[in-house]
Amino acid sequence: MSTRDDELGATIADEETTNPWAAWLARHDVQPYQLARKAGWDAFVAAGPREDFATLTRTQMDGLGADAREDYDEARMVWNANLPTIRTAQMASAFSLMGQVLASGRRDGDRLRGSVVIDAAPGLGKTTIATRFAKDFHRAQYRRHGPTTPEGHQRLPVAFVALTANMTLKTLNSKLLEFYGHPAAQRTTSTRLASLAVDCVVSCQTRLVVIDDLHFVDFAHRAGTEVSNHLKWLANEMPVTFVYTGVGLAAKKFFDEGLHGSDVVYAQTSRRATRCPVVPFSTTTAAGARAWVDLLAALEGHLKLAEAHPGMLTDHADLLFARTQGHIASLTNLLDRACYVAITTGAETVDEAVLSHVVTDNAAQNSYAAPEQPARRRSAARRREP
Repeated sequence: MSTRDDELGATIADEETTNPWAAWLARHDVQPYQLARKAGWDAFVAAGPREDFATLTRTQMDGLGADAREDYDEARMVWNANLPTIRTAQMASAFSLMGQVLASGRRDGDRLRGSVVIDAAPGLGKTTIATRFAKDFHRAQYRRHGPTTPEGHQRLPVAFVALTANMTLKTLNSKLLEFYGHPAAQRTTSTRLASLAVDCVVSCQTRLVVIDDLHFVDFAHRAGTEVSNHLKWLANEMPVTFVYTGVGLAAKKFFDEGLHGSDVVYAQTSRRATRCPVVPFSTTTAAGARAWVDLLAALEGHLKLAEAHPGMLTDHADLLFARTQGHIASLTNLLDRACYVAITTGAETVDEAVLSHVVTDNAAQNSYAAPEQPARRRSAARRREP
């Protein structure tokens, strides 16, 4: 080894000792997963949890140099922004239903399989539920069968497709091929694209296909009807189980294939697909209030703030519910930003003063400002009175 290599190794070792957070960020900074590409999906599936590190006291933080303090705070922000996925009652219920539907996925290729439709309002964790279920499934298939097929192809147990506005047959097929990295994804006809997509699925022994944001398809429009029919064709041709996510899919006539009146009975999708609703948290019952507090208790133990303590979030359960209306996406956004405010202002805790400076998503802000919110907060407080 050269003298230069020795010096570089010594520098890295010294940095690990004097500023371990820079080294931590080098290993665990924000990960730009592209789930709609096989390389990104594989990276997501293979990723383990971030390495934990100690939360410093105020005195210890005051003793850091400027660079070390900046890196320590940045490391905390990355950590706090990537809250653990909590297996809530909503997720457990969805996983159970998806497991039931996937029982049909064990059928031989000559038999039809069912599909799952995670249909809910925005901000309730639809994509998180789908990707975490698919991640577990992918890992189980790898453990059981290995990373390559008997024919020597890369095994891809799961394919993930994210839809966009104005979807057509060609763009749908192209996006599926883009996941597999097929070179013809943008260079051939719709019919040929569909055949290539089926070949990729079969060759890579894909068994689960997640199609995200299906609400971008207008099923009342001719193009939407074509996409709906094509999805049925893919389900016939591919030996896979489809998992769809979207907002208001029942209202958008996905299950009815855009049909109306007496024609609805001819919609095959309604017989093949199983709707999986996801509801926000509710504190109108004792059980619902307990579930909300349990979620906050699980999350508060993850946050790295010098003055963090048991009850930091649960003591403000009513306020946090009022600010988020029980929507998990709004809650995680609120906590990300609250931790940012706590760190940058030196408060080092999440309390009412910090929360008062946090601006959340538009829907949560508008709902919190609505006249009925104070009454809701008083009602929730009464339910908790001994």
